[in-house]
Amino acid sequence: MEKELSKAVVLLSGGLDSCTVAGMAQSQGYACYALTVSYGQRHIREIECARKVAQALGVCEHKVVELDLRSFGGSALTDEVAVPKRSEVAPGIPVTYVPARNTILLSLGLGWAEVLGAFDIFIGVNAVDYSGYPDCRSEFINAFESVANLATKAGVESKGKFTIHTPLIKLRKSEIIQKGIELGLDYSLTHSCYDPDPQGQACGNCDSCVLRRKGFAEAGIKDPIEYVE
Repeated sequence: MEKELSKAVVLLSGGLDSCTVAGMAQSQGYACYALTVSYGQRHIREIECARKVAQALGVCEHKVVELDLRSFGGSALTDEVAVPKRSEVAPGIPVTYVPARNTILLSLGLGWAEVLGAFDIFIGVNAVDYSGYPDCRSEFINAFESVANLATKAGVESKGKFTIHTPLIKLRKSEIIQKGIELGLDYSLTHSCYDPDPQGQACGNCDSCVLRRKGFAEAGIKDPIEYVE
């Protein structure tokens, strides 16, 4: 009789990093349950891409949760604030930071994990080639993991220990891309742009596009998506 695979919740945005993390979780033998949050972000095409990635990977279940963070605003991704382009990126935490986003996403993932009886949660945060978001750092992940085990029935009753997996956190974007290629992932299904045109085509000049293009160039691999510029 085959041993049942351990369940894992994977936060799947539809971007390059989350696609890679989902592939890595599967390669490690987890039964993956993908969670996508439509939070009112202007790069809403990510949701469509997340569906395609989840289907391509054959995850056990893909759940899309609606949560309108536009009612708070405070970010170029959820408010009427211009997304800065290559020459406009200022030092410090950029205006594309969404207040408490990863705290919210991990909390939703934790809730679903507890219902599923899963104790592993995967998220594609990165603290090397990234935009400087405070909720992408190891200190935050470690703190949230402690909260997860303190604030849940499953954790308090010692049914298991929640682990937040961040396999990309110390990798350069080029290394992430190379890892995904090794796993046979189709990056043409992904979307990274913060400010796509009305047809959903990537702008090529926002911070996220710049990091993605630089990563493919350094990896010596052609980026399979098209850009406006």
